[in-house]
Amino acid sequence: MSNSSSITQFLLLPFTDTRELQLLHFWLFLGIYLAALLGNGLIITTIAWDQHLHTPMYFFLLNLALLDLGSISTIVPKSMSNSLWDTRAISYSGCAAQVFLFLFFISAEFYLLTIMSYDRYVAICKPLHYGTLLGSRACVHMAAAAWATGFLNALLYTANTFSLPLCKGNALGQFFCEIPQILKLSCSHSHLREHGLIVVSACLAFACFVFIVVSYVQILRAVLRIPSEQGRHKAFSTCLPHLAVVSLFVSTAMFAYLKPSSISSPSLDLVVSVLYSVVPPAVNPLIYSMRNRELKESIRKVMNVCFSKAVMN
Repeated sequence: MSNSSSITQFLLLPFTDTRELQLLHFWLFLGIYLAALLGNGLIITTIAWDQHLHTPMYFFLLNLALLDLGSISTIVPKSMSNSLWDTRAISYSGCAAQVFLFLFFISAEFYLLTIMSYDRYVAICKPLHYGTLLGSRACVHMAAAAWATGFLNALLYTANTFSLPLCKGNALGQFFCEIPQILKLSCSHSHLREHGLIVVSACLAFACFVFIVVSYVQILRAVLRIPSEQGRHKAFSTCLPHLAVVSLFVSTAMFAYLKPSSISSPSLDLVVSVLYSVVPPAVNPLIYSMRNRELKESIRKVMNVCFSKAVMN
């Protein structure tokens, strides 16, 4: 029987034991990771460079891109490294750091998505009050609150999880360090406290989700009252990408953390975890730029400037 004080490393779940498929996993994750770096990097650079995009909506989008880069960089490089070198190990401290950073980024991201829905609500339903309710100082304070809340949430969960005694080995049923998988190794009844924290967080997340849904119901009602077709199209083009991102993130994350153990399986856990941890950071830039003509034009200008400078050099 082991305990947490004697555990120096954890063993992560490999995607496959076949060497050829491990290399395939490495190249697949490398492609996804590079796409996330390129897409989110372009959005960050474009918004910072183009003065026309210095508005609340794009300020929050820049923060979202930063959080996406942080979350995918926390788990994907380690998974790629393990597949490339045919190993499963991650150190105890490395696992704790991965849990903390991943929770920090995804918690802050969800709170930021809630703020972004409020931004769209005010912009469409109360346009005359937009400058007052979402001034530069208010935007900074709201973004800072999202980051700070994510940090406190991650700190609370990480400290509580790694204070539990572990006596059921060190093999995790996931390709990265995830709290539900670590709790399965606990031999203490105090893990009920952790489950209680998860329920409280789920309630808070549900309240945020209800706020997002109510906001979009009001937005939809307001958009349908817009007389011109062009006006309705412009309103939808700024709201639908955000709604798509929220739906993908919330549905997969809640299913991953709240699904009954009776339907849990290693393959299902892997698929769901990839959907909420790896896919969103890679596809969010595409979703946001696909229907946003202003952002696409600015990205094109940035790429042209970079290409021109490269040619001149």
